[in-house]
Amino acid sequence: MAGYKIITIGRQFGSGGHEIGQKLSEKLGIPLYDNRLVSMAAQELGVRKEDAERVDESSLNTFVSNYTVTPGMYMDFINATSYIQSFDEEVYRKQAEIIRKLAENGPCVIVGRCADYVLRDREDCINVFICADKEDRKKRIGKLYGLTDRKAAEKIRRTDRERRYYYEMHTGKEWGEISSHQMLFNVSLLGTDCIVDILVMMYNA
Repeated sequence: MAGYKIITIGRQFGSGGHEIGQKLSEKLGIPLYDNRLVSMAAQELGVRKEDAERVDESSLNTFVSNYTVTPGMYMDFINATSYIQSFDEEVYRKQAEIIRKLAENGPCVIVGRCADYVLRDREDCINVFICADKEDRKKRIGKLYGLTDRKAAEKIRRTDRERRYYYEMHTGKEWGEISSHQMLFNVSLLGTDCIVDILVMMYNA
């Protein structure tokens, strides 16, 4: 094998996974792809970015859980759910196609979007999952969004639930489990810079 050239990052919300992706991109001098993939998929599908964002890593689960079905509205619910599911699959397939093309084009870091699963057959791919202790995540999200501890905890629970749903629906694997990823890193135990240094060393090995 000629060595690694792709790093994919799954992450708990508030763990610092995106920050790790940014630092890796800077240190290795390779591009980072994150929610830009949504814009790229929307452009190729000819739909608005806002519409694609509604099914990106989350919203089907939110839509279903927040939909109140009243008497006489069951068929509306079924039709709406079927449409969202179909659109979600279309966006996912387009993102997966883009991810494969990006991997073929050259070295890069990809955050989220089931990239580890999409590129599972590539031997030049390092796939990791970033986690952190709940208190550290609450502090990070509270500071980032200006939220109280309670609101930060609610946002973390909701976002993690949505990411888990999206990942497991498209991959059939357990989100955040060691059986689904090559490596798990706990930012609370190792620190962001240590994890970045480890991955840079592996990448350059």
